[in-house]
Amino acid sequence: MLLKLASLDAGRVADLRSFLDLVPDPRSRRGRWYSLTAILLVCACAAVSGARSIDEIAEWAGRASDAVLTSIGVRRHPLRWRRAPSRTTIGRVLAVVDGDALDRAVGTYLAGHHSTGTDSGQRQRIAVDGKSLRGSARLLAGRRHLLSAVTHHRAMTVAQTEVGAKTNETAHFKPLLEPLDLDGVLVTFDALHSVQANITWLVNTKNAHYIAMIKRNQPTAYRQLAALPWPDIAIQHTASSTGHGRRESRSIKTCGIADELGGIAFPHARLAVRVHRRRRQARRRESRETVYAVTSLDAHQTTPAELAAAIRGHWGIEALHHVRDVTYAEDASTLHTGTGPRAMATFRNLAIGLLKTLGADNIAKTTRAIRDRPERALPLLGIINNPDVQGT
Repeated sequence: MLLKLASLDAGRVADLRSFLDLVPDPRSRRGRWYSLTAILLVCACAAVSGARSIDEIAEWAGRASDAVLTSIGVRRHPLRWRRAPSRTTIGRVLAVVDGDALDRAVGTYLAGHHSTGTDSGQRQRIAVDGKSLRGSARLLAGRRHLLSAVTHHRAMTVAQTEVGAKTNETAHFKPLLEPLDLDGVLVTFDALHSVQANITWLVNTKNAHYIAMIKRNQPTAYRQLAALPWPDIAIQHTASSTGHGRRESRSIKTCGIADELGGIAFPHARLAVRVHRRRRQARRRESRETVYAVTSLDAHQTTPAELAAAIRGHWGIEALHHVRDVTYAEDASTLHTGTGPRAMATFRNLAIGLLKTLGADNIAKTTRAIRDRPERALPLLGIINNPDVQGT
């Protein structure tokens, strides 16, 4: 990864500053010394360097040289020996920053990279799924829950919103996806979001397609799908993979449902899908699992192989959650004030999506390579206008 960092054509990476400039500053003008963009850039650079908390963000800023701080817009205070913003300053800003505006800025930034990084010839795919901030919720004796739209390709979070304690994910489905250009995009989601109005809006208004995963907690739909004549349908695609000490094989069948499932609450549904998985891990018994889904794609618009890839790609969002929890210790974070937890999750999404775009296979290893050299974070965020930090 060090070689990739050294050889990176930084001119191809968009400058994050112009996106963060769009986030409104909630602070009063009196006593304000650091610009909002400068503080947010400190957070972004620290996140790319693996910072897991506000304390570690402040530590990154303390290690940064004057040249690095100048590049991101931090100016020296004439009456203070400390140049970098303190932990208290960073925490106060993140607690009051506009979470929606910050997510829009970062999502738009990552979406620009996604538009040039998607494999050619493939339909773009976006997964919608939620994640709870467990550490923050424990302290508040409530719930802090985020709903995200994540690309299958390289798992970049292009939109995110916070789900209030008195609402559920379904109510935030349309507001989350509204700003995105979904023309021809395949959106994957759990049956939780299978509200008729949401699906109709997605297909008719956004001109998108969908795959809805049906689990046992949707008993009626699950029972109807399971009752289709699957034994009479030949297997249409198989695939296998090996990793993490286990071998997994998958087979897929599809069935037209225009007539068979006319009463199910899935507008525009054209195909039912059954995926059968077999997993074998060393010294363990083989496990089997059957997954059902419905899609608005017709048989002439897709192939069983593409459907299998989309269904498997939907579960890839769990890999993103795993990185946030393990590498960035998100579930262990006790930050709970204001929009702070959401803002920290946004910067984690930014770091993970950007590093994956640049070719990082192991986020933890990559952030360790950047952590002790603060100047290495700048070109990754498109900040290359300071000759003192270029090429380091």
